[in-house]
Amino acid sequence: MKLENKVSVVTGAASGMGKVIAILYAKEGAKVVVSDINIEAAKATVEEIKAIGGDAIAVMTNVAKEEDIQNLINTAVNTYGTVDILVNNAGIMDNFEPAGEIIDENWERIFAVNTTSVMRATRKILPIFLDKKDGVIINVASAGGLQGARAGAAYTASKHAVVGFTKNTGFMYAQSGIRCNAIAPGGVETNISASMTGRSDFGMGRIMPGLALNPRNGKPEEIAKIALFLASEDASFVNGTVITGDAGWTAY
Repeated sequence: MKLENKVSVVTGAASGMGKVIAILYAKEGAKVVVSDINIEAAKATVEEIKAIGGDAIAVMTNVAKEEDIQNLINTAVNTYGTVDILVNNAGIMDNFEPAGEIIDENWERIFAVNTTSVMRATRKILPIFLDKKDGVIINVASAGGLQGARAGAAYTASKHAVVGFTKNTGFMYAQSGIRCNAIAPGGVETNISASMTGRSDFGMGRIMPGLALNPRNGKPEEIAKIALFLASEDASFVNGTVITGDAGWTAY
């Protein structure tokens, strides 16, 4: 039980990596606040956790809204008394648009979900962590946050921003008992492609050579194991950094 009696909040936990992280945390003894904009699917994740003897609640959260972030963390504290682990997992893809094809509305939506939500959730959780001088923040970035040709310009920029935010936060609060790290998954079998509305032919043509170098796609369970490591005391000396899970894709 690596997370016994810990309270965790996982955004985007109704499906994909977030769901598997939530279930694995519960198996390791954590109480889990399952956050997602799809409340019915979030409730289904909670039922799976309860079926294995875990403790979880579902909270409907549109991470692009400040009031929903406030409600999420407040509900977690009101239910379980505190929060020990925050996993900022919720995210959406762009349509592989290069800079010349970006529409302001799409740029703003991608940054609101992928980047601003990470800042707001971190900002909200920090007083709790600072008060007890203990806490873990895990941000799900992307191989697209390390490289330039794994997605479109908006998604790439949003995830680069998450990486920078992670490093700054980890450093700033390192002496306060708080760790902040990121995971950069490569290609993982999730439903994130459902957030695409129409791929750019030019953008896809430019990134195809890089996509062809991918050794294989990963399973959500493989990313969840990294998230468990970072949340546990096994990673007590790991802070302000990014762990890449991509089968060696970005090593090229």
